[in-house]
Amino acid sequence: MTLENLQVLFFKNYEEADITFSPHINCFIGPNGSGKTNLLDAIHYLALTKSAFSGSDLQNVKQGEDYFMVKGRFLQETQKNAIQITFKTGQKKIVTNNKAPYEKVSEHIGRFPVVLISPYDTDLVREGSEERRKYFDSLISQLNHDYLDNLLRYNYLLKQRNSLLKQFADRNYYDSDYLQVLTEEMIPFAKKISKVRFKFLQEFEPVFQKQYQFLSESSEEVRIEYKSQLPGQDLAYLLKQAERKDSILQRTTVGPHKDDFVFLMDENSVKNYGSQGQQKSFVIALKLAQFELFAAAKSQKPLLLLDDIFDRLDEKRIAKLLEMVANHTFGQLFITDSHAERTQLFLKDLSEDIRTFGVKNGTVSPHPTLP
Repeated sequence: MTLENLQVLFFKNYEEADITFSPHINCFIGPNGSGKTNLLDAIHYLALTKSAFSGSDLQNVKQGEDYFMVKGRFLQETQKNAIQITFKTGQKKIVTNNKAPYEKVSEHIGRFPVVLISPYDTDLVREGSEERRKYFDSLISQLNHDYLDNLLRYNYLLKQRNSLLKQFADRNYYDSDYLQVLTEEMIPFAKKISKVRFKFLQEFEPVFQKQYQFLSESSEEVRIEYKSQLPGQDLAYLLKQAERKDSILQRTTVGPHKDDFVFLMDENSVKNYGSQGQQKSFVIALKLAQFELFAAAKSQKPLLLLDDIFDRLDEKRIAKLLEMVANHTFGQLFITDSHAERTQLFLKDLSEDIRTFGVKNGTVSPHPTLP
């Protein structure tokens, strides 16, 4: 799979841009803050209908405007798909494929797989359980549409239940029967989510461990532990037991929304005991395992977005990634860097078609091709 072109209008710091890509390697070169990462984010948005960095669509609208548009054409073997996503303040986001709108935006998820390796990835190690849940939920959802549907339904019911608990507190009354109705609706979805997460991790972990050993060339044993309240427990009983606590805190304290994926190295917390280098190897191995699973499941190589890796990674890890590029492990690549000479140095031995673009203050122009 390749992305042939990208058009943006009023997206982040871009008023307008229209870029045609190489099917192999594409480099965005420019100073920090110029908008290089925003182009990678536009590609991410095109594939997943959401930003990799902004929690709200409003944050993607260029200052002074009230809408944005992202458009691109994917080539999958002989099939071309022209995707357009339009967001206008106060209105519903519109996603079309070859000018035909999706009935549900979720139908788009997973059709055009993409993997992003970013300096922010270490947040998966350093931040709380929500970051890790979001990552694995996004990953699984691109592979399993039933999981995505169950997750959306569960989150909708969870929001309703939490809203009801808050109403009880605000109005000083309590309706246990009404709460029970929502609870019983949630339980089947919660069980399915937990079951799929557990099964997925069994498949994902060996691939991840292989990638970590390749990157680090070390003897550390790494693993991911799925920490959940659900396996082997009666969820209805747990929710009933937590009902008083939930009413006091005005939120649901039991369920898959409280799960965590614990990162371990030699049975110790990577967050607390892993060095910076080990943490970086851990999260890059996660992304490379994601790439491998996507490529196998979709029978096509995902787009790989590499944000600022030459600046943030040591030469050993860069060399390992470039070894994979040279071995044609990846398909189409998109790379950002602030120094053209450095990019040239790292990519000089590659035979692939390399196209470079200069980025400055939200504008994109052709850059001298790397030899």
